[in-house]
Amino acid sequence: MDFYPGLYACHACKGAWLDAQYDYDYVAKSWQNGLESKENSLWRYLELLPVVDTRKIVSMGEGRTSLIRAIKTERRLGHPTIFIKDERLSPTSSFKDRQASVAVTALTEAGIKELVLASTGNAAVAYAAYCARADIKAWIFLTSLVPAPKMREAALYGAEVVKVAATYDEAKKVAADFAKRRGIHLDQGAKAIPGKESMKTIAYEIAEDLAYTLGDPAKNGAWRAPDWYIQAVSGGIGPVGILKGFEELFRMGFIDRVPKIGVVQVAGCAPMVRAFAAGKPKADPVIPETRITVLSTGNPGMSYEILYQANKKYGGYMIAVTDKEAFTAMHVYAETEGYSVEPATSVAFAGLDKLVQQGIIKSDEIVVLSCSGHTFPVDKYIVDEEMVLDVRLERSAKFTSGVPVDGLGEALKRLDEQVTTIVVIDDNPMDSRLIRRLLQAKKPYRVFEANNAVEGLEMIRERLPDLVVSDLDMPGMDGFTLLEELKKDPLTANIPVIVVSAKDLTLDDKQRLEGQTSSIWLKGSFSTKDLVEHVVDTLSHGEGEANSALPILPSPSETETALPKTQDFEKSEFPPNTNNKKVVVVEDNPNDARLITRILQAKLPLDIEQVQFGREAMRVIKARKPHLVVLDLMIPDMSGFEILEQLQHDPELDNIPVIVVTSKDLSEEEKQQLMANHVFSTWQKGKIDRQKLMADVESQLK
Repeated sequence: MDFYPGLYACHACKGAWLDAQYDYDYVAKSWQNGLESKENSLWRYLELLPVVDTRKIVSMGEGRTSLIRAIKTERRLGHPTIFIKDERLSPTSSFKDRQASVAVTALTEAGIKELVLASTGNAAVAYAAYCARADIKAWIFLTSLVPAPKMREAALYGAEVVKVAATYDEAKKVAADFAKRRGIHLDQGAKAIPGKESMKTIAYEIAEDLAYTLGDPAKNGAWRAPDWYIQAVSGGIGPVGILKGFEELFRMGFIDRVPKIGVVQVAGCAPMVRAFAAGKPKADPVIPETRITVLSTGNPGMSYEILYQANKKYGGYMIAVTDKEAFTAMHVYAETEGYSVEPATSVAFAGLDKLVQQGIIKSDEIVVLSCSGHTFPVDKYIVDEEMVLDVRLERSAKFTSGVPVDGLGEALKRLDEQVTTIVVIDDNPMDSRLIRRLLQAKKPYRVFEANNAVEGLEMIRERLPDLVVSDLDMPGMDGFTLLEELKKDPLTANIPVIVVSAKDLTLDDKQRLEGQTSSIWLKGSFSTKDLVEHVVDTLSHGEGEANSALPILPSPSETETALPKTQDFEKSEFPPNTNNKKVVVVEDNPNDARLITRILQAKLPLDIEQVQFGREAMRVIKARKPHLVVLDLMIPDMSGFEILEQLQHDPELDNIPVIVVTSKDLSEEEKQQLMANHVFSTWQKGKIDRQKLMADVESQLK
């Protein structure tokens, strides 16, 4: 059958795992003398990619990344031939750019203009960038553990970023349901043909570059395979695609063997490694317990089965490393090879060290190590975190495939509200701000303000909101002209418009507005409650009828002064000479740290310092001697249990009360361990009762 985006299963057998096939005899003849004249990107391998119309290719020069000799690593490990495939050079600094380029090209070829994707981070950024280039609207679903810089970067490219407070596998379920409800194309990741096909280009590049670097052209021709390919694995799309690439080269007679695949997983999320160690052909899903969130796929599905069978056929190995080993490797490779990498890449580096040291990789074998991505490139001030939508799954006793049934419906309902967009246009900033706050106090709508009609019209055309609230009297273009412009454009003609204006309408004005608006409200003659309820009703049931009561928008100045003022929760140092009680919050997720800080400071005069790393936390606690420590258990460079042990072994610190706030499901043994370390209370993220937490904190600080 012919491939097209949205082909999720075989028409004959209904199988969900599809594999692309090509005319390999034709390609073998075409490539037999090498690809010297081909372009310098992954699209040099077009004959073995699922794209027909080359005019639709969406590319930013991805692929053809460097293959670098790791000389210092060879010396350190006593191994003669190690190469690093440096995918940091990709447009968004990760190997997922290959997947995004081929997948978005396929969507463009099919005329698809909107997609939904669940990701652990790197794919989110890549797809957001390529969708922006292709004018495709992207809905990106990420777990709340994905580092904020990844979320902000995806938002920077214009993607709709949805943060799901759940595991990655649960986020995939939410994304799938969202796509189904809205009729949007869902990217299937490793199951989708473009994803797997894109990754095999890494194999082609390695074979080309090794032949040039090590090969004897008279003997090996234009291609040469390594003995090992090593990569850190989450869902497995990378090594599955790369395996296929090497198999295709072997099938065409270009290489003499298919390399062994070294799969490295982080110990807190290692379903493949566990199944491999047990000799099981299928992997049992696990609940991720690692701070390296890019690798937190708990259910690898068919990817493991393919890699397991490849291991049986060609050799290979699957090994796990701890978070600590990965972070240590990050420092080692930065200081020796000069490679600044993200934690997921450091997992592969740490795995290589183990495989060599344990003798699994033999001394005469050529190794290629995947450097899959760079450290975070986005500064937090470029895009505010408010651009990220937040969805929380309420836990219940009833689950289906790990997803809470009771909470999923409510989460999706709330998500529908969050993705509802309103544009408010008023030349008085206080009025537009007041309307925005009134609406957001009722529902978690996304409300954007414009303070003139020209800016508002541009914003409407860009965002295509669900509703517009507009004034009439504005300098330059007035509200009447704005309405006429909206009706001219088929994309904006049916967007409901509610007029909120202080203008006394003449008969001519009313005739101009007839059929142009959902309703007209005169400032000073209606209640804010009625307006808000009318907006909610209009969004829920379509355009409402014009409201003749026209009852009253209170004075903006009075309402502004009544609104709570925002406090500055970003300070990271205790103010000098303060009498307030001091609290150290040890939490590597800035969003969670900020939330905890706000909960505590809402009632108590506390000076709170936020710390993201374990070693830094110990330094701060020793220096500050706080009255309370609020501790997460999953910190990048050392666990919360290790921090607790160090506190208990220090006579000056062992009496500091500790409250644990964690997303980790604690075993009975772990709960007993916490009690033994004098933890006064334990709270699970997503289930915190704020009043009880405050009462607990107050009791500890008396």
